[in-house]
Amino acid sequence: MKDMERMRALIETLNRWAYEYYVLDAPSVPDREYDRLYDELKELERETGLILADSPTRRVGGEPVKGFARHAHIARLYSLDKAVSEDELDAFFTRVKKAGDATYTVEYKYDGLTVCLTYEGGEFVRATTRGNGVEGEDVTAQVLTVRSFPLKISYKGTLEVRGEAVIRLSALEKYNAVHPDEPLKNARNAAAGAIRNLDPRMTATRNPEILFYDINYMSEGAVSSQIEAREFLRREGFKVYPFFKICPTPEAVKEAVDEIEVERRRIDYLTDGAVIKVNEEGIRADMGATDKFPRWAIAYKFEAEEAESTVKKVFWQVGRTGKLTPLAEIEPVELAGATVRRATLNNFGDLTRKDVKVGSRILVRRSNEVIPEILGAVSHVEGATPVEKPSVCPYCGSPVREVGANLFCPNADCPPRVVQKLTHYCSKNAADVDGMSEATLQFLFEKGRVKRFSDLYLLTPESFLDVLGKPFEGFGEKKIQNLLSAIEKSKHIPLDAFLYAIGIEGIGRVAARDLASLGSVENVAALTYEELLGMDDVGDVTARSVLAYFADEENKKELARLEEVGVRPFVKEKISVGVFAGQNVVLTGSLGTMSRTEAQKRIEELGGVCQSSVSQKTTLVIAGEKAGSKLQKAASLGIPVIGEEEFLRMLNA
Repeated sequence: MKDMERMRALIETLNRWAYEYYVLDAPSVPDREYDRLYDELKELERETGLILADSPTRRVGGEPVKGFARHAHIARLYSLDKAVSEDELDAFFTRVKKAGDATYTVEYKYDGLTVCLTYEGGEFVRATTRGNGVEGEDVTAQVLTVRSFPLKISYKGTLEVRGEAVIRLSALEKYNAVHPDEPLKNARNAAAGAIRNLDPRMTATRNPEILFYDINYMSEGAVSSQIEAREFLRREGFKVYPFFKICPTPEAVKEAVDEIEVERRRIDYLTDGAVIKVNEEGIRADMGATDKFPRWAIAYKFEAEEAESTVKKVFWQVGRTGKLTPLAEIEPVELAGATVRRATLNNFGDLTRKDVKVGSRILVRRSNEVIPEILGAVSHVEGATPVEKPSVCPYCGSPVREVGANLFCPNADCPPRVVQKLTHYCSKNAADVDGMSEATLQFLFEKGRVKRFSDLYLLTPESFLDVLGKPFEGFGEKKIQNLLSAIEKSKHIPLDAFLYAIGIEGIGRVAARDLASLGSVENVAALTYEELLGMDDVGDVTARSVLAYFADEENKKELARLEEVGVRPFVKEKISVGVFAGQNVVLTGSLGTMSRTEAQKRIEELGGVCQSSVSQKTTLVIAGEKAGSKLQKAASLGIPVIGEEEFLRMLNA
């Protein structure tokens, strides 16, 4: 009895010290004191032949296992949909807005291996990888070597918690110093290799840990928000990373994402983005999930190259909407294969929040061939000067208008605004006028040749000649002919590209595709506010922008001029014959006879349109094995559902 009491006292003391060391990063006793009590506990366990469930001696790597057994998760472990641009992030916010007034949480996205830990009756029983989301590999023996989670908790129901197995960058460096002949390439592969190694002793040598971020399943007393879930994990002794932002607005989310992007290089973990979640469980339930992703969460991935530089000076650009954007001239730096000399700061509020001054040492990012962006100030040199807020447009002298964090020139005829509108119209994803650069449009505008979109189609070879009848410098006969040919080609333009090209505020490529489904510019112009809000990627502000655009008399005249010069937006012809003609089809589950990609291709070849999720527009659902929540949604909307056998019969017919 005394041995048992002593063992229990030792276990509680050792686990408390381990929690302070591995979870709180704040050890309260020297290692030798921990080792002394640990050795005493091991000796008592040897003498009694008893090892309690939460004994720290269970964490020592045991003998190699022969293979990984498969184990089904109680609740599905979804992966996260990804966004790599602000447009995609805004589309996510629009979808959330339709479900309700949500708040958001923002956390680091760790680059490691997702694991799921199961507890029953307050005791740890199992650890598995995410696998395919339905079942994963049992890695209990490997995870037992990790010390950043409790073996015993106060919650007595059945529980699944999610975390990311990671290896600190400092731990990776130490490991490679000891194993120079077989160094680990990066922290992500090192963590995955540690957990999925058949020898737990090898796992232990790499010193992985687990950062916990979510509850996957609770048999009783479910939490009602991400805030509650995080507090539960922290209270029960799971290691959670300190950074956790609660954001009331999309703008606050973007600020938190920017903060992560700057700070992530200073922390001891490998990260590749930020995770944004709707906080409220009720809104999450209303939004639901696809077969792969929850609709209420998204991962913003940082797919970019970054470097440090120094700000030499800041000047202001005026965009097509009149927005004034601070642009910094920086010390030249190599980024993504290019020499960068300028970088943007988005708006005056962004400049202030990032604490960027002339003379600041800053972090610059370049991604997807867009203009580089300043992420924030790293340090300030003596004499660094703040950037002054302009009161008038630096180009036309009009008093600027302040809207939130942005400054605007209200003059629609401000020269840079006009040139930027023309440049946008001619860009690749718009009218795609090959060879028409911003510099060329600037030149044509200054010569009085082009002011509106429709003016492009009135250009002739003579438009490029001076008063003496000679071509302007840089405009040879071949270049002129190529430009005119490209302009003529752009008259035949897809409707979605045209709606994007004309520059309706708030209409990006995603929303333009939705609007183009209506078949014509006239149909889009006839939409009501309520009809616009009913579209997936159109929110209140964008709906009002669309209505304002088509109500403007000058815009109406310009659309008429474009039609007069021969611009004919078209919609790709839909296949009107075939067994799926006119059908909006959703596939769910897996098919035994073909891949989902092949099934979608066959449906489209036979006239159907494949959708990613079930909505009121869906006319048919095809369900394979392990079909998910889309079946329930189809049933609630009264949408017909067929199985694979009936689907194959329709294909053969």
